[in-house]
Amino acid sequence: MNRNRLLAGLAAAALLALILSSFVYREFKRIASVSASGPMRSIVVAAEPLELGTRLDASMLRTIAWPANAPVAGMFTSIQDCVNRALITSVAENEPIMASKLASTDSGAGLPATIPPGMRGLSVAVNNVIGVAGFVTPGTKVDVLVTGAIIGANGAAGPTITRTILENVQVLAAGQKTQQDRDGKPETVPVITLLVSPEHAAILAMASSEGKIQLALRNTVDTRMVNPPPVSQAALFAEADPPAPARRARKSRLAAPPPAATPYTVEVINGGKREVKSFPNE
Repeated sequence: MNRNRLLAGLAAAALLALILSSFVYREFKRIASVSASGPMRSIVVAAEPLELGTRLDASMLRTIAWPANAPVAGMFTSIQDCVNRALITSVAENEPIMASKLASTDSGAGLPATIPPGMRGLSVAVNNVIGVAGFVTPGTKVDVLVTGAIIGANGAAGPTITRTILENVQVLAAGQKTQQDRDGKPETVPVITLLVSPEHAAILAMASSEGKIQLALRNTVDTRMVNPPPVSQAALFAEADPPAPARRARKSRLAAPPPAATPYTVEVINGGKREVKSFPNE
């Protein structure tokens, strides 16, 4: 039965692949016919793979023919419109250069050009543990935790707690690298640059200065905000309550009275008369 199911699954997969390939072939054929019959225009594409933060020059770009009746929003038709602008994302060879992939003309190049308006890039010192064994790389998302002592109203240090202060923060750079390793290999770096708001930048600066921060790596598609409660050192390492002693039955202070003594009985015969008399047993 398992073999029959396997064969049925393979047959269904082959049929689906055939349908998809036929659909793709028809679409390519339709586009080719439209391209051959309709007017064409130029569109700017990357002449080579380009990394995030690259300032474009004419040698990095080229134009290809594109159907004039199928425009793409944000595309460029002139190389000069893209020159001296920085990429805010990586592009592959022959990938169209779109307006959404370029920083403004006065944003400069490199990492600053990749920071959106209103946001900040803040670097924090890390080690192999804080950097999650080198897997905190550009493009990943992290939560930021801080461990420190609670400061009382009188300024005295109180109990130690660990609190999650930031969630779902994007990593802009690891060390001086703004690109993730294509093979996903870990790399130990001394600093991590995070993309944060101005308010969160102040919180992160205080946490890294006055406490001990820790980064928690998260899935890049998981954007849910959890807001976990803080954990106190006292609660985490508190001594377990000793088991309650077994209660013993209390002895009565008053001794139970001794059982009453059985009285002596004597049978007295007086002539033809019998009589039984009792005498206390003391």
